[in-house]
Amino acid sequence: MLAPPSAGFRRLLPLLKPYRRNLVAGGLCMLVFVGCWPLLAWLAGQLIPAIGAGDFPRVLRVVAQALGVFMVQKVAQFGQDTLLAGPALQVSQDLRRELFARLQRLEFGALEKLSSGDLTYRLTEDADRVGEVIYKTIQDTTPSFLQLVVVFGYMVFLDWQLSMATLLLAPVVAVLVSVFGARVMGAAERSQKQVSELASLLGEAISGLALVRAFAAEAWLQERFEREIDLHRRARYRTQKLLALQFPVVGFLEAAGILTVLLIGSARIQAGGLDSQGFSSYIAALLMLIDPISHLTTNFNEFQQGQASLKRLRGIEAEAVEEPDRPGALPLGPVQGGLSLVGVGFSYAQGQPVLGDLSLEIEPGQVVALVGPSGAGKSTLFSLLLRFNRPSQGRILLDGLNLNDLRAADLRRSLALVPQQSSVFSGTVAETIRFGRPASDQQVRQAAQLANADGFIEALPGSYGARVEERGSNFSGGQLQRLAIARAVLGNPAVLLLDEATSALDAEAEEAVQRGLKQAMAGRTVLVIAHRLATVQEADLILVLDQGRILELGSHDRLMAQGGRYRDLCERQLIRISL
Repeated sequence: MLAPPSAGFRRLLPLLKPYRRNLVAGGLCMLVFVGCWPLLAWLAGQLIPAIGAGDFPRVLRVVAQALGVFMVQKVAQFGQDTLLAGPALQVSQDLRRELFARLQRLEFGALEKLSSGDLTYRLTEDADRVGEVIYKTIQDTTPSFLQLVVVFGYMVFLDWQLSMATLLLAPVVAVLVSVFGARVMGAAERSQKQVSELASLLGEAISGLALVRAFAAEAWLQERFEREIDLHRRARYRTQKLLALQFPVVGFLEAAGILTVLLIGSARIQAGGLDSQGFSSYIAALLMLIDPISHLTTNFNEFQQGQASLKRLRGIEAEAVEEPDRPGALPLGPVQGGLSLVGVGFSYAQGQPVLGDLSLEIEPGQVVALVGPSGAGKSTLFSLLLRFNRPSQGRILLDGLNLNDLRAADLRRSLALVPQQSSVFSGTVAETIRFGRPASDQQVRQAAQLANADGFIEALPGSYGARVEERGSNFSGGQLQRLAIARAVLGNPAVLLLDEATSALDAEAEEAVQRGLKQAMAGRTVLVIAHRLATVQEADLILVLDQGRILELGSHDRLMAQGGRYRDLCERQLIRISL
């Protein structure tokens, strides 16, 4: 789980626990790597005077010793980097896995508020940035900090007075890095928000290019796109400008610090407090501080950008998730398909009821049509049956069992939805029908036959192994809808929910889909949302909803004879009275 904002990256540390062995081994390699720096500084102090004195044998000996130390250090560095990279990358993967699992549990109301482009950016770019910060913290920032401490400790050992003078510059550098870091974080947040908005626009544009072209709106879309990319460029430029200013400022302070040390060091030698060999080692150690300071400065900026990404990732966790199964939730055995609604009410927001006091008995095997204007509560009723939401009042029973007392997974295996617009994942035809469920090839074929889809599938190159492209772009609407019906009936559900399953099809495709639906509906309880009333005249029961309440209930002939709202709707659609 991610943390409240105050915890930051510290809350991710428990994710490293499974990789303690690698971390310990990598930590030991890191200690060897860092421990070599003072030794190299000492050898530099031996080497420089030997070169100045022209003592070649001594130079040769020191060089050989330095090469040996370098060899040990680089082997330790390799071990450090490889042993620590695995856990860091694994944490990034665990974080992304955890967030995606949570995303799948979000309430649908929360999901509808979030842009798909923004969510995609968070789970890709933001998660990568957080993972990169974790990796650099373990593999680079920590050894750089230790190198700074160890080398400076050696400098104190050589001459503490000179080291204190050197240390006076550290607070100035630290304050500057902190100020720049805070500004970089703010700029990074704005930049990442702009990238998310750009990703959202791209997602909308790509999926709606045909519509844009049909309305000759290319110029409008191009102008909007150029406006977004300009805002993105400006946000990125502000971040880069801050980074560009920071490096020369900090670099100038580093150079000034080195020159100051040389000046004070020469005074210390003249006063007899330090010899030339010790000063040579001191300067070598001082030069060894430049690289870790540079790394720490760069990594701090990336850390601040990572904080911005982590904040955006935490935004997913702040969204409400679907209510879990209650303790002791009941398993669901064989289902007959009887449904009972007892005083059911539901509100998305306090004081704004969508359904009010619905009571209804549906016998197993009945076909029930839900009709009424948009916003009447038809889709909300489907979401309650699938337990995407729970009633604010009343109960919904399946074969006498309260849906709230059942395991959600068992309930949803007994109900199947065929949506108005078929949504399919890329893969083979067989994978599309299986949709992650265990099923044999024979069961897949039987489901396709039941959905009147087997004929066109067999005609495809590769048959059930044929590829379904992204969004099913290589299939017609009627073919996709029959695949959706086959997907729905594969698990032999007792209840079938049809959400205007043929409204977007032409007459020929609708006829093929209707044949599939009739075969799929046989022996099942079926609830149909319908706006085209010609498709529901044969329903056993027609439910007329308006503003979340039942206005009329009965068969087609009975409701037509009553002369109420249903008859008025039928006459508007030129459906004649058949009495």
